[in-house]
Order: sequence, then structure tokens, then C-alpha cells
Amino acid sequence: MSFSIGIVGLPNVGKSTLFKALTKKPVDIQNYPFCTIDPNVGVVTVPDPRLEKLSAFSHSKKTVPTTIEFTDIAGLVKGASQGEGLGNQFLSHIRETKAIAQVVRIFEDDNIIHVEKRIDPLGDIEIINLELIFADLGTVNKRLDKVAGEAKSGRKEALAQKAALEKVKSALEGGALANTVSFTDVELPLMKELNLITAKPILYVLNKKMGGKNLDELPPAGGDERYQKLTDYFTKNRSVFVVLDAGIELEMNDLADADRTEYKKEFGLGAESGLDRLIEKSYELLGLETYLTTGEDESRAWTVKKATKAPQAAAEIHTDFEKKFIRAEVINWQDLLDAGSYAAAREKGLLRIEGKEYVVKDGDVIEFRI
Repeated sequence: MSFSIGIVGLPNVGKSTLFKALTKKPVDIQNYPFCTIDPNVGVVTVPDPRLEKLSAFSHSKKTVPTTIEFTDIAGLVKGASQGEGLGNQFLSHIRETKAIAQVVRIFEDDNIIHVEKRIDPLGDIEIINLELIFADLGTVNKRLDKVAGEAKSGRKEALAQKAALEKVKSALEGGALANTVSFTDVELPLMKELNLITAKPILYVLNKKMGGKNLDELPPAGGDERYQKLTDYFTKNRSVFVVLDAGIELEMNDLADADRTEYKKEFGLGAESGLDRLIEKSYELLGLETYLTTGEDESRAWTVKKATKAPQAAAEIHTDFEKKFIRAEVINWQDLLDAGSYAAAREKGLLRIEGKEYVVKDGDVIEFRI
């Protein structure tokens, strides 16, 4: 399964720096708005220590991690939905992604221009979200105009579509994102067809200058009203967010492993990088999980949606596997390593035979029988 996340935000908040850190791909980074016009796309390896351990266990000739695609979309500004700053072009790029990583500047630096001439994280979020809402309202109104005539005929399908469109229109006009609206099983296919931007899940990436330790934390809310408002907003909306320093992450990319470890220790950073946390949060946001296959030829990670059944998981390897599925041999990755071999795992009853109704779990090691 491949999936993509669009990196959005106001100009000069660190989007391109974050993208370069993620993908180790050179992009144009300059201190002025609209430096990035065409979207940069990069495929990022998803870190998974389990895969490395399984590969060593099986003496695999090849190790193949799963990947995630990030698209660096140029900075949006007020009026983007009306074409300001080439906004329409940029918004069309966002529609092609499965989720949004909205980079929010929470650092002070007089040398880096802020397009709004101030540092106000929640204000930045409101600008971006409002432009996305305006873009979606345009899409909804256009579809409503088309469906309204059909609904007058009393056609059941048209009436259902009209009701769903009016529901989401009301939410958008009230300043709510489409991903906050509940839809029925009948309405969901229509919403998917519309491909609304604000229906996509959003991960807020808070770009913080390190300035000492506790990189993972927001600035103390009690000391600055801006961050209290931001914290309250995230709590109210149950928002998913991650805090990192895009510049530091980019610097660490150029260090050897030993130097990177020393660097983290010197500045009190955890073993897990901010980029790793971002990828993990992306998985959480999209409701994804990983199962694994391992053997002498290769060990590989496969990404599926949570609650995926075994035949559909097998289709990730090859579409024919779903049709020809007979059964699956399943064991938790840690249980396999602890057992020491497949033979020992069988003797201990750790290796299970599962059928078509088995729901794959994160960390399962699976061999499909067809």
C-alpha cells in the first residue's frame, strides 16, 4: 500500500527544510515566499527496528522496509483559495494526497521573514485551515448546483446527495473542517468522490528552535498566551501533533551514526528522532499498521489499514494471493525471535494457522498459503 502526505503551511515556516530532512533530497530553500512552486515529491523509508531484527534472524539477502511519500507543497497565504500567491495551483496539489502535514512555526527568528509579520501559531493554523475551507466550499457549491436540479425530480439518490452536500456546506460555513462531520454509509462514497481537502486527516508539525533541551515539548503555556491558546485548540479538536526542529533534523542527516548519537546526548535529545515520531504519527493518523514477511531471500514490511483481513493483506504482496488464499501461518515477531526458529515456535504452539476471517495485527509475521 502506498500513501502520500502533503506538507503545507505559510511561507517560511520550515516546510522545505522538513522535506529535505525527511527525504535527504536537495530542494530550493530560500528566505522568501513562493520559492517552491512545483511540488517536490520524495519517498521516505519508514524506520522499523523489528524488520532489521527479523532480517538478521533469517540471514536475509535483502531487507525491504515500507515507505511513505511526502509532497512539499508551496506556501499558502491569505486568499490562496481565490488564487493569491498561485494558491489554486497549490491547492490542487494537496487534493492528490491522503493526509496533510501542516507545518506551524513556533520559533522566533528576526532573520527569517514571517509573511504575516508576527509569530502566532494558532493564527497561522486558522489562516491555512480557512483557505482550505474556502476551497472546499467552492467544490461543494459547484456540486450542489448540479445536484439541485436532479433533486427536484424526486430521485432518491439525488435527494441523498443534496442532503449530504448541505450538511457539509453548513459545517464549512461555520468554520469547521469536513473531517469533523459524521456521514452515513450512504453519504460516505459521495464525500470520497468529492475529495475534499479538509476531509483529509491533519498532522500538525510544530517547528521549534531547540534552544536547549525538551525539544519534544511546546513552550510553557503558562508563560505565553499564544501557546496556551494553541494547547487549548489541540485539546478541543483532539488534534494530532508532533514537535521537532526541522533544522536540527537536517543537520543530523549529515552526521555519521556515532556522531549523531553523541549529538543527541549533548543536547538531551531522545534516541528516537523527530522525523521518526512524525512518521509514526502519520501512521496513527491514517489508521495504518505493518505486518512482516521474512526468509532467506528477503525480509519485508507491508503496510495495511487497521482491521484488514488476511486475504486482503495478502493482496498487498500480489493481487492473485487474495483470490487464491487458503490460509495464513501467523506469529508475533517477538515470539518468533524468542523461540529461536520456526521449528521451535511450532513446538511451543506459537505459530498459528489462520483463515479468511483473521484480522491482521501490527507486528504479525505471516506466511500465506495459496
